[in-house]
Amino acid sequence: MSTKTAWDFSFTSIDGKPMPLADFRGKVLLVVNTASFCGFTKQYEALQALHAKYDGQGFAVIGVPSNDFGAQEPKAAGEIKEFCEGIFGVTFPLTDKNVVSGEGAHPFYKWAREELGWLNAPKWNFHKYLVGRDGKLVTSFYSQTAPDAGRLVKAVEAEIAKPVTAAVN
Repeated sequence: MSTKTAWDFSFTSIDGKPMPLADFRGKVLLVVNTASFCGFTKQYEALQALHAKYDGQGFAVIGVPSNDFGAQEPKAAGEIKEFCEGIFGVTFPLTDKNVVSGEGAHPFYKWAREELGWLNAPKWNFHKYLVGRDGKLVTSFYSQTAPDAGRLVKAVEAEIAKPVTAAVN
């Protein structure tokens, strides 16, 4: 295990601006690789509901569009944003499109694979990483685990319940 945390990584937002995860320090994150033309795309709705329910408690969903699996995210950034906001009412942060698997993966995804092992690396769209308030990876959830699944919600609630001060030090 490395000494790095999620706060050491940065994405580019879907609007083309820097999006350092350090800006989310002290929050619980659910980082999800997404795609517009996937059988799991309807999970956007439950991701948005989860984000809205816990946003005021120090939680955020981060959507990471990716075309890695089945070429199911061929759209450009503006089209992805319009689709997510227009169809699913997404208000949680979205990154620009990223590679999330293999050697060309974004550094966050390489780190997550090293931390949790290759079995916990994304195998398809809508793989979810839970990051604690301290920036450490807690666990991951496969694509088939819906954002409103009991075990995912329990894991999010357990991380939210941890004191902010103890987790940020």
